[in-house]
Amino acid sequence: MAIVEVKVPQLSESVAEATLLQWKKKVGDAVTADETLIEIETDKVVLECPAPSSGVLVEILQGDGATVAAEQLIARIDTAAVAGAVAPAAAAAPVAAAPAPVAPAAAAAAASQSMAGVAMPAAAKLMADGGMAPGSVAGTGKDGRVTKGDVLSAAAAPKPAVAAPVAIPTGAPTKVLPQVATVAPDLGDRPEERVPMTRLRARVAERLLQSQSTNAILTTFNEINMAPVMDMRKRMQERFEKEHGVKLGFMSFFVKAAVHALKKFPVLNASVDGNDIVYHGYFDIGIAVGSPRGLVVPILRNADQMSFAEIEKKIAEFGQKAKDGKLGMDDMTGGTFSISNGGTFGSMMSTPIINPPQSAILGVHATKDRAMVENGQVVVRPMNYFAMSYDHRIIDGREAVLGLVAMKEALEDPARLLFDI
Repeated sequence: MAIVEVKVPQLSESVAEATLLQWKKKVGDAVTADETLIEIETDKVVLECPAPSSGVLVEILQGDGATVAAEQLIARIDTAAVAGAVAPAAAAAPVAAAPAPVAPAAAAAAASQSMAGVAMPAAAKLMADGGMAPGSVAGTGKDGRVTKGDVLSAAAAPKPAVAAPVAIPTGAPTKVLPQVATVAPDLGDRPEERVPMTRLRARVAERLLQSQSTNAILTTFNEINMAPVMDMRKRMQERFEKEHGVKLGFMSFFVKAAVHALKKFPVLNASVDGNDIVYHGYFDIGIAVGSPRGLVVPILRNADQMSFAEIEKKIAEFGQKAKDGKLGMDDMTGGTFSISNGGTFGSMMSTPIINPPQSAILGVHATKDRAMVENGQVVVRPMNYFAMSYDHRIIDGREAVLGLVAMKEALEDPARLLFDI
């Protein structure tokens, strides 16, 4: 028997622990090298933990929902159990020796029976902290195991009222009082479900509260006539897609306009470090992306050096990675300015929250036809409201307003982006 250990991958310096989501293999299954065994969620990304070698998974030390640290041992693989000439079904069979042959169905039933009521590590810790007796919580996890969610649900459930003992004087006649049962409220067609936050969602909540409590956030607005950009996009769309293999969207224009304004007003691209203002000589633009597990902000590095096609390709890549849960630490580390496009969901106006330690964020919204006055005449124009939130501790209203005006002028006359004027 040659045992290989499966350990938690190295986490980033700012991440102390992570959560095991769900094992994709069970004990006794055959695995191949680099095959994903389990996904591990940190407060930033979801990592894949691959099998270090081919073999048979003979032991799982930490179950679904367990809290783990970097380099922690979570499973073991027996590489000697690999048999190239053995059929896949045989290779996937459990390797533990038994005194007598046991039918697979009976073995599975026995394994399931033995795991019923067993608390996962995170659940066991919650039960111990809450003074809950082992076996007092029904398990809904695989093979009847008790998960963290089971414990939280049990803890939140209403408890029957217990009458306190009453001292009765010696010699006094006793009277048996009828006991009144406490009935849990019947919610009928108004069900509720209590679900613990994922690490990512909890981290997002923490950072948003941190931003509002540590920054002096103020928001300035402006309206942009999107007709010039829409006309240029319409003219170039077909040739652009044929040449670069990606559609020409609006986000590349927004990124270019933002970089144009940040160059003119560097404090919008700065950050606060204690009593110092750090002016960044590069432009790493965060693009807010919604994912199934929450809001993430991957970074376009050196956006000032990127072409329209490179920006569109990178944003499309980020969107697919976010959908698949494949964004890595490097994708979301850093950033000097952010853009949030709520217009894709139909938002008309918002006041975006700064992504610390950045000092400003641009909120883009839906473009709608509106009645506008031009040269004394009422005309219809496709208008978009831009909102820029900024940290008033280091950014004055002048820089914020003029920075947003610079974006407006660049989008209403896109030639400015070509000549950097």
